[in-house]
Amino acid sequence: MTYTFLEPFTIKKGLTLKNRVLMAPMTTSSSTTEGDVTDDELIYYLVRSNGPGAVITACAYISSEGQAFPNGMSVAKDSHIEGLSKVAQVIKLQGAKAILQIYHGGRMSQRKFNGGRQPISPSPVRAERKWADTPKELTGGGINILIHQFGSAVRRAIEAGFDGVELHGANTYLLQQFFSPHSNQRTDKWGGSMEKRLTFPLEVVRHCQSIIEEHTDRPFLLGYRFSPEEVEIPGIRLEDTLYLVDALINEHIDYLHLSVNYYYQPSLVGFRNYKEQVPYKIGRHINNRVPLISVGAIKTPADAEKALDYSQLIALGKQLIMDPQWVQKVENNDEKSIQTTLKISEKPTYHIPDPLWNTLISIPNWIPIRE
Repeated sequence: MTYTFLEPFTIKKGLTLKNRVLMAPMTTSSSTTEGDVTDDELIYYLVRSNGPGAVITACAYISSEGQAFPNGMSVAKDSHIEGLSKVAQVIKLQGAKAILQIYHGGRMSQRKFNGGRQPISPSPVRAERKWADTPKELTGGGINILIHQFGSAVRRAIEAGFDGVELHGANTYLLQQFFSPHSNQRTDKWGGSMEKRLTFPLEVVRHCQSIIEEHTDRPFLLGYRFSPEEVEIPGIRLEDTLYLVDALINEHIDYLHLSVNYYYQPSLVGFRNYKEQVPYKIGRHINNRVPLISVGAIKTPADAEKALDYSQLIALGKQLIMDPQWVQKVENNDEKSIQTTLKISEKPTYHIPDPLWNTLISIPNWIPIRE
């Protein structure tokens, strides 16, 4: 059978993916305590980068106090470029494009990962998590430093040989915190109205674009991942997200990447309208102005094709953990052999770093497991 998602796709002039499948960013918690890349991570990416058109890495923190996970990958210092270049090399070795996802955890950062430092956020409003600290409110000077830290991270990604950077503006991290009326209750130019709450994300985008223009003459992507809704009250709702999407497109973002659990997910808040799911509504609103990456429970080739009803690209996460050869098996008309569970007895064959493996088998019902 011929599938649309196996066809090449051009995201940006001069940058074409060999197919429309991307590996979704997934936290591995397998770098060193200083954020340096390990051999286990390199092998993990190597065995999964042959099939997809691009691989988006686990999120790399732009500043040491912004870690939301243990042993995350760092892009905070020039000393990290050497290790990051190895990640880019192994991903690109077999024809995939390499995209580095970058983030700052903001109030989702934890003291135990950050030398005991208090988290920072737009406002001193605690996240609705049992473990969360009340964050310290950012000063204007601190906000400007963060904007330049995002830019420095992009420069390092360019020097490391990546084909692009994805700004992690989803999953309640710092970029989303500025846009959210729950976490951003400022009354200065960085908060208040929806337009002002969008100031920081847009300034980050503009600064990163200026760094790309200054430091590279090759096609280099700048993408943005976003969560369409928040469950908090007040929180981001779909109408806010459509405003965000339009603003990002006006700033010439190269692609947008949904962060949802299911590629046809209904609303998380209020009345759940099953007639028009949130991702579909967003895709229809974007209307091909920029490429949209759909994600979430895309398990089969049929799922992937259905997701392309409203998007141009699809991202696979758990499926490439369970079967790194998912794309190749579809290409070879061998769909019946696709693995749909994680077999504990065959752990060495997956080349999954121990911290990620332990997470996978310890969270009930997060991924299908059998002995």
